[in-house]
Amino acid sequence: MRIQIIGFGNIGKGLAKVLIKKEKLLKKQHDLKIKVVSITDVSGTARDDKGINLSKALEIIKNGRGILSYPKATKMNGIEAIKTIQADLVVEATNTKIEDGEPGMSHMLQAIKQGKHVVTSNKGPLALKFQELNNSAKKNSVQFKFEASVGGAMPIINFAHETLSGDKINAIEGILNGTTNYILTRMSKEEKSFEMVLREAQEMGIAESDPSYDIDGIDTACKLVILANGILGIKKTYKDVKTQGIRKITPEAVKLAKEDGYVIKLIGEVKNNNLEVSPRLVPKNHPLNVEGVLNVALLKTDLAGDITIVGKGAGSIETNSAILSDIISIWRTGI
Repeated sequence: MRIQIIGFGNIGKGLAKVLIKKEKLLKKQHDLKIKVVSITDVSGTARDDKGINLSKALEIIKNGRGILSYPKATKMNGIEAIKTIQADLVVEATNTKIEDGEPGMSHMLQAIKQGKHVVTSNKGPLALKFQELNNSAKKNSVQFKFEASVGGAMPIINFAHETLSGDKINAIEGILNGTTNYILTRMSKEEKSFEMVLREAQEMGIAESDPSYDIDGIDTACKLVILANGILGIKKTYKDVKTQGIRKITPEAVKLAKEDGYVIKLIGEVKNNNLEVSPRLVPKNHPLNVEGVLNVALLKTDLAGDITIVGKGAGSIETNSAILSDIISIWRTGI
């Protein structure tokens, strides 16, 4: 299988590391040999039809250079690479931009137009135009997979489609952002202020220097839209989500919740055609009460009852567990 990697930040580099680590296992268990024929970042595109040396590409990035420093790389951008380089599948791993979904949206649509399967971790385009992407993939007879866009290594989408394929899933709720869960966990355990825990989380690299995407519920809202469209078949976009973040959570509120046997969690829920993200009281012994940076999702089904899935919601290697799973799935069903 020939693949292109568009975006060589944490996720793209993580994929390269995973492909190196799992090369023998993929061949042995799945008779799958993956050749990365191009890697594109903001500096340009490295190309080798015989397969890029992934160790060399990682070494170049580690030394603070762009992929343009790879031998014979050019200033070709993502769209040009997708148009001109022969491949079976594109892994779109550029950063999420909720304002317009670009450049990921254009990358995905171009790949689909070229008849290439798409695997992505990029939430922005899916939160804004899921139906357009999905319909385009069907029209062009290619597979469009996005397990890594929700919950990192937590296998919720494929689990719902495969393991629960005979069930009707009526609602989904959960903690879909590790940064906010870490902050709220620390506030509960140590009775510290939101501002203090946020500052410490930023120092530890758990929260971004601009944390608004996480703490204002935007990230959770994007993921909720993907679950609504991708699992429940509800045609909604990011603009349809009622969203409230955690900035206003006080130590006093956290303490009162604890005294009554509850914790405060940022919960995303899709139910009865409505999508909402908000801080909620969760009983201490409830399945949604997970700590630290963990994510959790509760699927309410008609046959199996309530199913809970817990997993690491972030991390370059963890997220690539989901990306690799999607790649293998496409390989199994035929490229």
